[in-house]
Amino acid sequence: MIVKGRASVVRVSGVATCVGVGLLMVVGLCPALAIDLNFSPEEAEKALAAGRTPMEKANSQEEVKQILQHASTVTRVGADPAKDSCGASAILRTKRYRLEAFGRQEAMESKKRKTEVRMPDEFIKKVVGMSNMEIEVQLCGDDEYFAERALIELQQGPKKITPIDIATADRGRKNEGSGPAYRSRFTARFAYEKFDPNAASVFVINLQDGKEVKIPADFSRVK
Repeated sequence: MIVKGRASVVRVSGVATCVGVGLLMVVGLCPALAIDLNFSPEEAEKALAAGRTPMEKANSQEEVKQILQHASTVTRVGADPAKDSCGASAILRTKRYRLEAFGRQEAMESKKRKTEVRMPDEFIKKVVGMSNMEIEVQLCGDDEYFAERALIELQQGPKKITPIDIATADRGRKNEGSGPAYRSRFTARFAYEKFDPNAASVFVINLQDGKEVKIPADFSRVK
């Protein structure tokens, strides 16, 4: 539900900390995390505006489509669908991703209602306080049910992080052209406190037919 007006966003602390071994923790010396975990009220508003402003300027369905495609591109890891339509990839739905999505929805609702509308403050606080990152995995296979019962884990060096949960995969959709016959997707959620937002990472998917799919994830460019 969207209502006009918005109260101040309450700051919710993230899970990441920076402690120097044998040293006092000094504010300003901690490395910036690749994935944003902490949002002040002002930072949350900036993220909302970053999603809202381009959508406010869009004057056609084609421009809206381009904005939405760009939104998924900046948080996608793995193959680029524009270059490899069947390459395995994943969209990381981080806190910033969701705040910007709220901003786009604000813009669309404002145009529809012809008055300024804003997300309720409690919706924003819920996003800021999220403890899990959802990912949407997209990949291809030879059977329409190839992704059913797929398992996934995040590997960071010797560390293996299992998800909080995995949703049922979509039934495969027919592909055009050569290559695997079907494409499917599924979502999984990983707890922020379980993985390092700065570490070299790989999502490893195991399919029911025994195949293993790997998606390298460079978190350094994802906010």
